[in-house]
Amino acid sequence: MQRCAPGILLVAAFLTGTNAAAEPCDEVARLAMPSASITSAQVVAAGALPVPAGTPPLLAELFPTLPAFCRVSLTLRPSADSDIKTEVWLPVANWNGKLQVAGNGDWAGVLPYGGMASALAAGYATAGTDTGHVGNNADFVPGHPEKLVDFAYRAIHETTVAAKALLTAHYGRAPTFSYFRGCSTGGRQALTSAQRYPQDFDGLVAVASAAYAMRNHGMRLVFNNVMNRSAGSAIPAETYPIVHQAVLNACDALDGVEDGVIENPTKCRVDFETLACGGEETRACLTADQIESARVMMSPVTDARSGAAAWEGHLWPGSELRWDVLGGPRPFPNAVTAMKNLLNGGDAQWDPRTFTAADIERADRADGELLDASNADLTPFFKRGGKLLMFHGWADPSVTPQTSTIYFTSVLKTLGRSAENAIALFMMPGVYHCAGGGPGPDRFDRMADIVRWVEHGRKPTRIVVSHVTDGKVDRTRPLCPFGQVARWNGSGSTDDEKNFACVAETVDTAARPALSPPAQPNDPDF
Repeated sequence: MQRCAPGILLVAAFLTGTNAAAEPCDEVARLAMPSASITSAQVVAAGALPVPAGTPPLLAELFPTLPAFCRVSLTLRPSADSDIKTEVWLPVANWNGKLQVAGNGDWAGVLPYGGMASALAAGYATAGTDTGHVGNNADFVPGHPEKLVDFAYRAIHETTVAAKALLTAHYGRAPTFSYFRGCSTGGRQALTSAQRYPQDFDGLVAVASAAYAMRNHGMRLVFNNVMNRSAGSAIPAETYPIVHQAVLNACDALDGVEDGVIENPTKCRVDFETLACGGEETRACLTADQIESARVMMSPVTDARSGAAAWEGHLWPGSELRWDVLGGPRPFPNAVTAMKNLLNGGDAQWDPRTFTAADIERADRADGELLDASNADLTPFFKRGGKLLMFHGWADPSVTPQTSTIYFTSVLKTLGRSAENAIALFMMPGVYHCAGGGPGPDRFDRMADIVRWVEHGRKPTRIVVSHVTDGKVDRTRPLCPFGQVARWNGSGSTDDEKNFACVAETVDTAARPALSPPAQPNDPDF
């Protein structure tokens, strides 16, 4: 099912015609590749790769156990202004015959070594890219439109094409299947791959996809500005547990199990007035201004001038312990750099405190649909047998869960029932962003189900996940397809997934969790 660019195929065909076995690693460095240069190719001994800075702890644990591999470094230049750094890792032994490309996070600017290590440890050849710039910000954008294209989608495509050619040349055969896995920006990259390059991958795993990138960035800034609109409007971090407990008191039992996890937040209704300070203001209650701030965090971003929703995304019940991400004293850096550079031309004097809901539509237009991954017509990808598996934590405090629910439902609406055999969404109750965390179970093999689906035609209908405390599993639960929830059967431990069934239930993301919608919170004079 795999294809490479014609120019690269010529190189691969020449080499594979003369070598039946895998090429030595140093031979790979001599390959000539269109619009690319190989800067190094060397064998890394088993367990010898140092853990790169910034690698999440769970992934860092993999590095001492990594098998030996041929590490190929490349620079890709699909445009005159491109400078895409890419690495391809080729297992020395026991290659499973497949390719897995790792997605990026935030504004990228570094290679996704953690994701690559995870793939290599599972037997895959793997690849990753910095997407064409250095640094986790958008300062590269002004004056460099081609670099924005590279970041938006082209770098992943060019990396994939180069990786397939290297695999074919090195092993003497193309990968039998090609996969992509990513979260946040990586989730968006998964969607853009399906939309723009349907031939690149057979299976895509998109976690917490930042599909509507500029709208989500706008939501981040509006929420922060509203939370910090006055000296008394911000909710201090010490009060988050109080707010969270009030949410649990209102909604935890709705699913039949009081376990600190809200299974279906769209059924939750929270009256923040119950936390109102009756007299003396303390950290154990909310002032009137703080109540308004709490309502805003759980309400669509509304343009005060028109009364219309500028973006329907918001945070959901269960996210309160991480409101510091968007509601802390400083605006979210990734959103600031987005608006500074894409909307305001890199103006160093631009003040993010001036951003309002009315600016979201303008920001979306400024993007030029490069970072927007909302195209719901995945016909070419699905026709060639491609599968898209999506996940999103309901308690995500950074990327609204609606980025995934809106995109998923738009695909089904656009393509009808034919899409049901090619796309699936599993929401994760009580789970935060990407690497997980939160009270909900979040540990599972995120590749196992896409592999079974692509290679054996078995679409996932129930995915068992675990919650781990101090290195020990203390709870298992099933994740259910969107439109279903996990329901306890009334007997047996509520910490054992075997005692739960996936049952149909309305999951209405148009619902409004906060009772008494906020007054005009996005008016500059509010």
